[in-house]
Amino acid sequence: MAAVLGSLMTVATFQWMGHDDDNKVMLNYTSSVPINKVAYAVNEEGKAVPLDFTVAAEKVMPAVVHIRSTYSGTARPQYEIPEAFRDFFGPMIPDQGPQQAQAAGSGVIINSNGYIVTNNHVVKDADEVEVALFDDRVYKATIVGTDPDTDIAVIKIDEKDLPFLSFVDSNKAKVGEWVLAVGNPFNLNSTVTAGIISAKGRSINILNRNTEQGSTAIESFIQTDAAINPGNSGGALVDLQGGLLGINTAIASPTGSYSGYGFAVPSNIVSKIVGDLIEYGVVQRGWLGVSITTVNRQLVDERDLDVNSGAYIRSFADQSSAKEAGLKEGDVVVKIDDRPIKSNTALIEYIGMRRPGDKVNITVNRHGKEITFPVVLKTREGKIGPVKPEERDVVASLGMELEDVSKEDLKGLGLEQGVMVTDLGNGKLSRYTDIREGFIITKVNDRPVKSVKEFNEIIKSKKAGELVILSGTYKQSPKSEYNYAFRK
Repeated sequence: MAAVLGSLMTVATFQWMGHDDDNKVMLNYTSSVPINKVAYAVNEEGKAVPLDFTVAAEKVMPAVVHIRSTYSGTARPQYEIPEAFRDFFGPMIPDQGPQQAQAAGSGVIINSNGYIVTNNHVVKDADEVEVALFDDRVYKATIVGTDPDTDIAVIKIDEKDLPFLSFVDSNKAKVGEWVLAVGNPFNLNSTVTAGIISAKGRSINILNRNTEQGSTAIESFIQTDAAINPGNSGGALVDLQGGLLGINTAIASPTGSYSGYGFAVPSNIVSKIVGDLIEYGVVQRGWLGVSITTVNRQLVDERDLDVNSGAYIRSFADQSSAKEAGLKEGDVVVKIDDRPIKSNTALIEYIGMRRPGDKVNITVNRHGKEITFPVVLKTREGKIGPVKPEERDVVASLGMELEDVSKEDLKGLGLEQGVMVTDLGNGKLSRYTDIREGFIITKVNDRPVKSVKEFNEIIKSKKAGELVILSGTYKQSPKSEYNYAFRK
């Protein structure tokens, strides 16, 4: 009895001293462990649901193609890009002897009638382009148009009723959003990888190499950590509904293989370029004619600026639309139409989406005061209206500007004729030759050149793929002759 009484008193004391509902920690358990769904998202009802990549993958894979380009010679021309940023075109493969080479990339079908978007560097200057579909059907493709300023190209195969992807609004994509990258890395067909958007509006300086002279190159990449490798170039970056968010274009890598980040041209830029190439054969891009840089703390201190972000105008190019409208050096562009401008990349992207003849309202901060100027965009040549393909060939494809040389200067150099290269943009000459600004072109394929107009007429008369040889000299060494060769 004493033992029983003692036990009851112990239990009662423990319950009285240790029981406290307010400090109780409740642990919840589930009867099942989700092992095949490892990531979750919140749906429209606010409930957590497992992420499922299978629906998007099944939709996208049939619309992504494998592209094989064949080139004459033993090597394909390469972009001059920083070593850390490699274009991830597939490896060169010897083909039918030493006089040819092949390379592999990816493309995305965007129309049931055979239109395919890819990167410019996947097909540029190729002698033959071959497309392999998801079901292993193979077609010869024709190049509809290319745009070096965005590294986008459109090709076409003769087939109908093809699966295709639709563009979605890349402006609505958010950092942290899940995306899939689909392509053909290392010649492995239809490879799907997943990741997130890790940044937007990235400029990695593989296209914008001449912003001081008012370049029309657009770099506003979507950055993703979805694994992409050599061969993915030109492939699709899609959302989880299978909508086309961008075209995979470059990777940041010291080795040439995946090291954490890839970059895609946003779909809004791609769709504009594609539309122009299909309708006009060349891109219709408005031009401000300004040299700009992003406002940062150092620039604020140096120039005593009244704003901490925007695009600072350093100088103007010839026939600048912005200068004609009243903008001045030292102005900071803070808004265009209703869109805030936080950097030079944002300005270049916005203007690059407009066509010659379009009107934009540019708001600048000038000594602390905001002023808005209506600006009518023009071409680099100061024209309003559609650019013709033959004009684009000379101005943009070659990527240079010329000026006539006076008779007095020619005489002083001991020359009878010639035109001078005053600016090299992002075109064939700057990528594939060692030509420098200041070069005086005296002959084209041994034909004397007396004026810029005559030079344009000669180049326009050349057929696509035809070898062009520019002969001439430099002021520093007028007695030495230099020759630069490229294919139109």
